[in-house]
Amino acid sequence: MFPNFLIGLREGLEASLVVGILVAYLVRTGHRDKLGPVWAGIAVAIAASLAVGAALTFTSNSLSFKAQETFGGVMSIIAVGFVTAMVFWMRSQARALKNDLQGKLDAALTGGGVALFVVALFAVGREGLETALFLWTSIEATEKTTSPIIGAAIGLGVAVVVGWLIYRQSVRLNLATFFTVTGAGLVIVAAGVLAYGVHDLQEASILPGLNSLAFDVSSTIPPSSWYGTLLKGIFNFSPASTWLEVAAYLAYLVPVMFLFFRRPTALSPTTRSTPLKVRSA
Repeated sequence: MFPNFLIGLREGLEASLVVGILVAYLVRTGHRDKLGPVWAGIAVAIAASLAVGAALTFTSNSLSFKAQETFGGVMSIIAVGFVTAMVFWMRSQARALKNDLQGKLDAALTGGGVALFVVALFAVGREGLETALFLWTSIEATEKTTSPIIGAAIGLGVAVVVGWLIYRQSVRLNLATFFTVTGAGLVIVAAGVLAYGVHDLQEASILPGLNSLAFDVSSTIPPSSWYGTLLKGIFNFSPASTWLEVAAYLAYLVPVMFLFFRRPTALSPTTRSTPLKVRSA
């Protein structure tokens, strides 16, 4: 549940900030009548994200066992690539997010409702599609229980509330710290998803070494125990892991975490508050 709560919280807050910036800028510049296309774009982006999740589930369920494992493994690797790019993009672009969106809105205002619709669709849709893909792979890794869905729903709900409070200027959030902490957490989650994807590809006989175990502590950490479930949920830890899974996990986690913390991520007081200066009507 926790990794999916983290995914829902981070992605949901990013989307909430984007929506808040778009709406506040139009209201503040006297274009309240242009909000319709923006809300329509946001609604279509959400619907498209849900459709992607449903399509992934339907496609996976209609395949044979070997094809399911291949599909799940490939999608896991793609999801890791997306979330890694997102983490580093937000780390480098967060301070310019507000100005970038406002610049796009200024250009879209001259293009009419369709242009505003497209700006909102792509701004929110990017977050939604990343969330759908990563949540699907995370749910697959937990054997399709309901806990990941509940965790993600709670995370998204909290993100919407926090985003609304920021929009209303009822709360101030240090975005640099938030995106640093959640980014590091997502890197750990992504490492586990990558290891799971490698295992899927071994199950499909695409990668070798399925029976070459690096360790097997199933008797000490039973998968059904509360602590086994906790380790599985947070780190995607498998009591019986192959050498290739362990190698993939470490080969991703160590260099990516090093690069993530290589340079200071703290923003100046002025730029740190930039995305939060959104005023309601």
